[in-house]
Amino acid sequence: MRYIKFEKISETVESLCIAAGYELGDDVLAALEQAAQKESKPSAVKILKQLIENARLAKTESIPLCQDTGLAVVFVECGADVAVKPPLRPRSGRAAGQKQATLVDAINAGVEAGFQKGYLRASVVTDPIKTRKNTDSNTPAIIHYTIVPGEKLKLAVMLKGGGCENKSQFKMFRPTAERQQLIDWIVDVVKNAGADACPPFIVGVGIGGDFELSCLLSKKALLRNLSQANTDKYYAELEKDLLRGINALGLGPQGLGGDTTALACLVETAPCHIASLPVAVNIECHSHRHKTAIIL
Repeated sequence: MRYIKFEKISETVESLCIAAGYELGDDVLAALEQAAQKESKPSAVKILKQLIENARLAKTESIPLCQDTGLAVVFVECGADVAVKPPLRPRSGRAAGQKQATLVDAINAGVEAGFQKGYLRASVVTDPIKTRKNTDSNTPAIIHYTIVPGEKLKLAVMLKGGGCENKSQFKMFRPTAERQQLIDWIVDVVKNAGADACPPFIVGVGIGGDFELSCLLSKKALLRNLSQANTDKYYAELEKDLLRGINALGLGPQGLGGDTTALACLVETAPCHIASLPVAVNIECHSHRHKTAIIL
Protein backbone atom coordinates (compact mmCIF):
# COMPACT_ATOMS: atom_id res chain seq x y z
CA MET A 1 0.00 0.00 0.00
CA ARG A 2 1.25 3.47 -0.90
CA TYR A 3 0.22 6.45 1.22
CA ILE A 4 -0.03 9.85 -0.48
CA LYS A 5 -0.10 12.85 1.82
CA PHE A 6 -3.35 14.80 2.08
CA GLU A 7 -1.36 17.99 1.51
CA LYS A 8 0.27 16.64 -1.64
CA ILE A 9 -3.14 15.94 -3.16
CA SER A 10 -4.66 19.28 -2.15
CA GLU A 11 -1.62 21.25 -3.32
CA THR A 12 -1.70 19.44 -6.67
CA VAL A 13 -5.38 20.22 -7.16
CA GLU A 14 -4.77 23.83 -6.10
CA SER A 15 -2.07 24.29 -8.75
CA LEU A 16 -4.20 22.59 -11.41
CA CYS A 17 -7.13 24.93 -10.73
CA ILE A 18 -4.95 28.02 -11.06
CA ALA A 19 -3.13 26.76 -14.16
CA ALA A 20 -6.40 25.77 -15.84
CA GLY A 21 -7.94 29.16 -15.03
CA TYR A 22 -5.01 31.10 -16.53
CA GLU A 23 -3.52 28.93 -19.29
CA LEU A 24 -5.26 27.71 -22.42
CA GLY A 25 -3.88 24.37 -23.60
CA ASP A 26 -1.40 24.25 -26.47
CA ASP A 27 -3.77 22.03 -28.47
CA VAL A 28 -6.59 24.59 -28.18
CA LEU A 29 -4.28 27.46 -29.13
CA ALA A 30 -3.03 25.49 -32.13
CA ALA A 31 -6.62 24.80 -33.21
CA LEU A 32 -7.52 28.50 -32.90
CA GLU A 33 -4.47 29.50 -34.94
CA GLN A 34 -5.26 26.95 -37.65
CA ALA A 35 -8.87 28.13 -37.74
CA ALA A 36 -7.73 31.75 -38.14
CA GLN A 37 -5.57 30.74 -41.12
CA LYS A 38 -8.38 28.82 -42.82
CA GLU A 39 -11.28 31.15 -41.97
CA SER A 40 -12.79 32.87 -45.03
CA LYS A 41 -14.71 35.62 -43.24
CA PRO A 42 -12.51 38.61 -42.22
CA SER A 43 -14.62 39.47 -39.15
CA ALA A 44 -14.34 35.87 -37.94
CA VAL A 45 -10.56 35.96 -38.41
CA LYS A 46 -10.45 39.10 -36.26
CA ILE A 47 -12.44 37.42 -33.48
CA LEU A 48 -10.24 34.31 -33.54
CA LYS A 49 -7.12 36.47 -33.27
CA GLN A 50 -8.70 38.31 -30.33
CA LEU A 51 -9.30 34.97 -28.59
CA ILE A 52 -5.65 34.04 -29.15
CA GLU A 53 -4.53 37.40 -27.77
CA ASN A 54 -6.84 36.99 -24.78
CA ALA A 55 -5.17 33.65 -24.02
CA ARG A 56 -1.72 35.21 -24.30
CA LEU A 57 -2.63 38.03 -21.91
CA ALA A 58 -4.25 35.67 -19.41
CA LYS A 59 -1.10 33.56 -19.21
CA THR A 60 1.46 36.38 -19.13
CA GLU A 61 -0.52 38.58 -16.73
CA SER A 62 -1.77 35.67 -14.54
CA ILE A 63 -5.43 36.59 -14.88
CA PRO A 64 -8.45 34.37 -15.57
CA LEU A 65 -9.19 33.48 -19.19
CA CYS A 66 -12.88 34.22 -18.57
CA GLN A 67 -14.92 35.89 -15.85
CA ASP A 68 -16.89 32.65 -15.48
CA THR A 69 -14.10 30.64 -13.89
CA GLY A 70 -16.29 27.57 -13.87
CA LEU A 71 -17.39 24.67 -11.77
CA ALA A 72 -14.50 22.38 -10.82
CA VAL A 73 -14.97 18.93 -12.35
CA VAL A 74 -12.29 16.45 -11.30
CA PHE A 75 -11.64 13.10 -12.98
CA VAL A 76 -9.70 10.77 -10.68
CA GLU A 77 -7.83 7.62 -11.64
CA CYS A 78 -6.83 6.14 -8.31
CA GLY A 79 -4.45 3.20 -8.05
CA ALA A 80 -5.90 0.28 -6.11
CA ASP A 81 -2.87 0.39 -3.81
CA VAL A 82 -3.21 4.09 -2.95
CA ALA A 83 -4.45 5.50 0.36
CA VAL A 84 -4.60 9.06 1.71
CA LYS A 85 -2.28 9.92 4.60
CA PRO A 86 -4.07 12.22 7.11
CA PRO A 87 -3.13 15.93 7.14
CA LEU A 88 -0.32 17.10 9.42
CA ARG A 89 -2.27 20.12 10.67
CA PRO A 90 -5.91 20.68 11.65
CA ARG A 91 -8.17 21.25 8.68
CA SER A 92 -10.41 24.20 8.02
CA GLY A 93 -13.30 24.69 5.63
CA ARG A 94 -15.47 21.82 4.43
CA ALA A 95 -13.16 19.10 5.77
CA ALA A 96 -13.01 20.51 9.32
CA GLY A 97 -14.49 18.44 12.11
CA GLN A 98 -14.45 15.16 10.19
CA LYS A 99 -12.74 12.23 11.91
CA GLN A 100 -10.97 10.85 8.87
CA ALA A 101 -9.44 12.69 5.93
CA THR A 102 -10.55 11.33 2.56
CA LEU A 103 -9.58 11.84 -1.05
CA VAL A 104 -12.75 13.93 -1.44
CA ASP A 105 -11.64 16.20 1.40
CA ALA A 106 -8.20 16.64 -0.14
CA ILE A 107 -9.63 17.50 -3.56
CA ASN A 108 -12.12 20.00 -2.16
CA ALA A 109 -9.42 21.59 0.01
CA GLY A 110 -7.32 22.03 -3.13
CA VAL A 111 -10.22 23.53 -5.10
CA GLU A 112 -11.01 25.98 -2.33
CA ALA A 113 -7.37 27.06 -2.00
CA GLY A 114 -6.87 27.28 -5.75
CA PHE A 115 -9.92 29.47 -6.31
CA GLN A 116 -9.02 31.77 -3.42
CA LYS A 117 -5.30 32.11 -4.23
CA GLY A 118 -5.95 32.37 -7.94
CA TYR A 119 -8.68 35.00 -7.49
CA LEU A 120 -11.08 32.79 -9.42
CA ARG A 121 -14.80 33.51 -9.06
CA ALA A 122 -16.77 31.31 -6.68
CA SER A 123 -19.72 29.96 -8.65
CA VAL A 124 -21.25 27.18 -6.54
CA VAL A 125 -24.50 27.49 -4.56
CA THR A 126 -25.41 25.30 -1.59
CA ASP A 127 -28.91 24.45 -2.76
CA PRO A 128 -30.25 24.38 -6.33
CA ILE A 129 -33.71 25.89 -5.63
CA LYS A 130 -34.43 26.89 -2.00
CA THR A 131 -31.71 29.35 -1.10
CA ARG A 132 -29.06 29.36 -3.86
CA LYS A 133 -26.59 30.76 -1.34
CA ASN A 134 -23.01 30.87 -2.60
CA THR A 135 -20.62 28.50 -0.80
CA ASP A 136 -17.89 31.15 -1.26
CA SER A 137 -15.31 28.42 -1.94
CA ASN A 138 -16.38 26.97 -5.31
CA THR A 139 -16.83 23.66 -3.53
CA PRO A 140 -17.99 20.98 -3.51
CA ALA A 141 -16.30 19.92 -6.72
CA ILE A 142 -17.91 17.40 -9.05
CA ILE A 143 -15.69 14.32 -8.71
CA HIS A 144 -15.65 11.20 -10.89
CA TYR A 145 -13.61 8.16 -9.84
CA THR A 146 -12.04 5.21 -11.59
CA ILE A 147 -10.05 2.57 -9.71
CA VAL A 148 -7.05 1.35 -11.70
CA PRO A 149 -4.16 -1.02 -10.93
CA GLY A 150 -1.02 0.33 -9.29
CA GLU A 151 0.16 3.07 -6.96
CA LYS A 152 -0.41 6.20 -9.05
CA LEU A 153 -3.01 8.93 -8.60
CA LYS A 154 -4.04 10.81 -11.74
CA LEU A 155 -6.04 14.02 -11.35
CA ALA A 156 -7.63 15.89 -14.27
CA VAL A 157 -9.27 19.20 -13.35
CA MET A 158 -11.72 20.86 -15.73
CA LEU A 159 -13.19 24.31 -15.04
CA LYS A 160 -16.60 24.12 -16.72
CA GLY A 161 -18.40 27.37 -17.47
CA GLY A 162 -22.13 27.65 -16.91
CA GLY A 163 -23.09 29.13 -20.29
CA CYS A 164 -21.83 26.21 -22.36
CA GLU A 165 -22.84 23.57 -19.80
CA ASN A 166 -26.42 24.86 -19.91
CA LYS A 167 -26.62 24.01 -23.61
CA SER A 168 -25.63 20.36 -23.20
CA GLN A 169 -28.29 17.76 -23.99
CA PHE A 170 -29.16 14.06 -23.76
CA LYS A 171 -31.40 11.86 -25.88
CA MET A 172 -32.34 8.19 -25.78
CA PHE A 173 -32.57 6.93 -29.37
CA ARG A 174 -34.16 3.72 -30.52
CA PRO A 175 -31.48 1.08 -31.11
CA THR A 176 -32.61 0.99 -34.76
CA ALA A 177 -31.64 4.65 -35.29
CA GLU A 178 -29.40 5.25 -38.27
CA ARG A 179 -26.02 6.99 -38.13
CA GLN A 180 -27.33 10.07 -39.94
CA GLN A 181 -30.12 10.51 -37.39
CA LEU A 182 -27.52 10.79 -34.64
CA ILE A 183 -25.47 13.25 -36.69
CA ASP A 184 -28.50 15.42 -37.42
CA TRP A 185 -29.50 15.56 -33.75
CA ILE A 186 -25.98 16.34 -32.51
CA VAL A 187 -25.56 19.11 -35.09
CA ASP A 188 -28.96 20.51 -34.09
CA VAL A 189 -27.90 20.56 -30.42
CA VAL A 190 -24.90 22.69 -31.39
CA LYS A 191 -27.09 24.92 -33.54
CA ASN A 192 -29.44 25.52 -30.61
CA ALA A 193 -26.48 26.32 -28.35
CA GLY A 194 -25.83 29.34 -30.56
CA ALA A 195 -23.93 32.39 -29.41
CA ASP A 196 -25.01 31.85 -25.78
CA ALA A 197 -22.40 29.12 -25.34
CA CYS A 198 -19.48 31.20 -26.72
CA PRO A 199 -18.30 29.48 -29.91
CA PRO A 200 -16.04 28.22 -31.35
CA PHE A 201 -16.89 25.09 -29.40
CA ILE A 202 -15.27 21.85 -28.46
CA VAL A 203 -18.08 19.28 -28.65
CA GLY A 204 -17.95 16.16 -26.49
CA VAL A 205 -20.22 13.27 -27.50
CA GLY A 206 -20.97 10.19 -25.40
CA ILE A 207 -22.63 7.21 -27.11
CA GLY A 208 -23.68 4.06 -25.29
CA GLY A 209 -23.65 2.97 -21.68
CA ASP A 210 -26.86 4.14 -20.05
CA PHE A 211 -28.48 7.47 -19.11
CA GLU A 212 -25.74 8.68 -16.76
CA LEU A 213 -22.74 7.00 -18.39
CA SER A 214 -23.40 8.55 -21.79
CA CYS A 215 -23.39 12.00 -20.17
CA LEU A 216 -20.18 11.20 -18.29
CA LEU A 217 -18.55 9.99 -21.50
CA SER A 218 -19.49 13.22 -23.28
CA LYS A 219 -17.67 15.24 -20.62
CA LYS A 220 -14.72 12.87 -20.38
CA ALA A 221 -14.28 13.18 -24.14
CA LEU A 222 -13.40 16.85 -23.60
CA LEU A 223 -10.19 15.82 -21.82
CA ARG A 224 -8.70 14.44 -25.05
CA ASN A 225 -6.12 16.40 -27.00
CA LEU A 226 -7.97 18.13 -29.84
CA SER A 227 -5.64 16.64 -32.44
CA GLN A 228 -6.23 13.10 -31.15
CA ALA A 229 -8.85 11.24 -33.17
CA ASN A 230 -10.82 8.32 -31.77
CA THR A 231 -8.72 5.15 -31.95
CA ASP A 232 -11.59 3.31 -33.65
CA LYS A 233 -11.63 4.22 -37.36
CA TYR A 234 -15.43 4.16 -37.52
CA TYR A 235 -15.78 6.71 -34.73
CA ALA A 236 -12.84 8.76 -36.00
CA GLU A 237 -14.76 9.12 -39.26
CA LEU A 238 -17.90 9.99 -37.30
CA GLU A 239 -15.98 12.76 -35.54
CA LYS A 240 -14.94 14.20 -38.91
CA ASP A 241 -18.49 14.07 -40.26
CA LEU A 242 -19.88 15.71 -37.13
CA LEU A 243 -17.30 18.51 -37.23
CA ARG A 244 -18.01 19.06 -40.91
CA GLY A 245 -21.76 19.27 -40.26
CA ILE A 246 -21.32 21.59 -37.28
CA ASN A 247 -19.06 24.00 -39.15
CA ALA A 248 -21.45 24.01 -42.11
CA LEU A 249 -23.95 25.76 -39.80
CA GLY A 250 -22.06 29.02 -40.36
CA LEU A 251 -22.60 30.10 -36.75
CA GLY A 252 -18.93 31.06 -36.51
CA PRO A 253 -16.81 32.56 -33.72
CA GLN A 254 -18.96 34.18 -31.03
CA GLY A 255 -22.02 33.43 -33.15
CA LEU A 256 -21.27 36.26 -35.57
CA GLY A 257 -20.81 34.12 -38.66
CA GLY A 258 -17.94 32.21 -40.18
CA ASP A 259 -16.51 28.81 -40.99
CA THR A 260 -15.42 27.97 -37.44
CA THR A 261 -18.34 27.00 -35.23
CA ALA A 262 -16.35 24.22 -33.54
CA LEU A 263 -12.66 23.44 -33.23
CA ALA A 264 -13.20 19.73 -32.59
CA CYS A 265 -15.83 17.07 -32.02
CA LEU A 266 -14.69 14.22 -29.75
CA VAL A 267 -16.65 10.97 -29.42
CA GLU A 268 -16.39 8.38 -26.64
CA THR A 269 -18.39 5.16 -26.53
CA ALA A 270 -19.36 2.32 -24.20
CA PRO A 271 -21.32 -0.94 -24.47
CA CYS A 272 -25.06 -0.57 -23.89
CA HIS A 273 -28.31 -2.52 -23.46
CA ILE A 274 -29.74 -4.18 -26.55
CA ALA A 275 -32.88 -2.02 -26.26
CA SER A 276 -31.04 1.29 -25.82
CA LEU A 277 -28.95 3.83 -27.71
CA PRO A 278 -28.20 6.73 -25.34
CA VAL A 279 -26.45 9.79 -26.77
CA ALA A 280 -25.23 12.84 -24.86
CA VAL A 281 -23.67 16.09 -26.06
CA ASN A 282 -21.55 18.23 -23.77
CA ILE A 283 -20.84 21.68 -25.17
CA GLU A 284 -17.58 23.38 -24.25
CA CYS A 285 -16.79 27.00 -25.09
CA HIS A 286 -13.57 28.28 -26.69
CA SER A 287 -12.19 28.88 -23.18
CA HIS A 288 -11.50 25.16 -22.81
CA ARG A 289 -9.78 24.93 -19.43
CA HIS A 290 -8.38 21.68 -18.08
CA LYS A 291 -5.10 20.45 -16.65
CA THR A 292 -3.84 17.02 -15.58
CA ALA A 293 -1.23 15.79 -13.11
CA ILE A 294 -0.02 12.36 -12.00
CA ILE A 295 1.22 11.85 -8.46
CA LEU A 296 3.76 9.03 -8.80
